[in-house]
Amino acid sequence: MELRALGEFSASLALMPLLQRTPRGDGHPVLVLPGLIASDTSTQLLRAYLAQRGYAAHGWGLGRNMGLKDGLKDKMTHVVRRLHEESGRKVSLIGWSLGGVYAREIAGELPDAVRSCIMLGSPIHGHPRSTNAWRIYELASGQSVDDPSVPLPNPAPPPVPTTAIFSRSDGVVAWQCSVEPKTATSESIEVDGSHCGLGAHPAVLYAIADRLAQPEGAWKPFDRSGLRALVYPDPDRPARH
Repeated sequence: MELRALGEFSASLALMPLLQRTPRGDGHPVLVLPGLIASDTSTQLLRAYLAQRGYAAHGWGLGRNMGLKDGLKDKMTHVVRRLHEESGRKVSLIGWSLGGVYAREIAGELPDAVRSCIMLGSPIHGHPRSTNAWRIYELASGQSVDDPSVPLPNPAPPPVPTTAIFSRSDGVVAWQCSVEPKTATSESIEVDGSHCGLGAHPAVLYAIADRLAQPEGAWKPFDRSGLRALVYPDPDRPARH
């Protein structure tokens, strides 16, 4: 199922003229965090698209994501603070898979510097073994997922507008773990796609652009009415057994 990622990447390239019709951004900084064992190279297409739409898109600049190593959280916090201070504007965070877990935690700790948080197939709930990548995480980080000192994600959404984008056919993370509780400023958007292709999926790119284009302080839930319902299934529908 994850081989679909190649097709999703190609589809985004083919549909790029259509994706250019999304609202243009207001120039605020957007920081994109990669998934486990991935680097900024994996988010290059996403960042290029955001730059074309008028955002100041940045990679995290911290090399390959090898898990929550000592000092990594402080480094990410420093990057967010720096972008906030240099631009004079709040920073939107986008995190893919494990990067979304980081983004959500940072948004919770730095609401004064973070404008919004978007997660792509991120295991924000449940035990780390609910992903098919837990063994890779242990090898990469040198940490056991059963170690009680390994912090688990905060169950409560951060106090900033938050969007979780997920797929029920995700081949890496159990989709139930990627759904954000619905509040006045949090939501979930469902797409049909692979885990490894989420950062290059045309429906994901469209949804990200739609979310980022909202004026600061005027957040509204994603509108999936009309033709959008053909692309974005109802995330609240019952799961099939």
